[in-house]
Amino acid sequence: MAKLQFELVSPERIVYSDDGVEMVIAPGADGELGILPNHAPLLTTLGIGELRIRKGAEEESFAVGGGFLEVLANRVIVMADVAERADEIDVARAEAAGERAERRYREMPEGLDIARLQAAVRRSSLRLKVARRRRRRPRMEMPAGKPSVRHPDV
Repeated sequence: MAKLQFELVSPERIVYSDDGVEMVIAPGADGELGILPNHAPLLTTLGIGELRIRKGAEEESFAVGGGFLEVLANRVIVMADVAERADEIDVARAEAAGERAERRYREMPEGLDIARLQAAVRRSSLRLKVARRRRRRPRMEMPAGKPSVRHPDV
């Protein structure tokens, strides 16, 4: 079966790179995108959301905010404005940032940029969601040689 060559880059670094990815699920600007091997060429913008990659029984999660996704010849390149691996997210810091933004929103000081504040709350919520999913989900592998679902004809 064909695999995807996947690369997630931010302005600071290469966040993730792998040649054996089976599926990429990304937050497109207009909704979630699923990319499988042999996908048609595509260039699209990204929204703020969770990007997931699947490789066998493993799934990796990333918090991404803005940027572009390109698919070409079984290669997926994500150029994100902001990208963070789930295991790199500082939960306490993300919670504090969300609380600060919500407190400012409730206080409504003069000249408050509501759009910026809403974006800060969304980023904080996303980072917490991605980090908590990573910590909650145990890495499970199927025993070798055993089917995962029993079919009546087997």
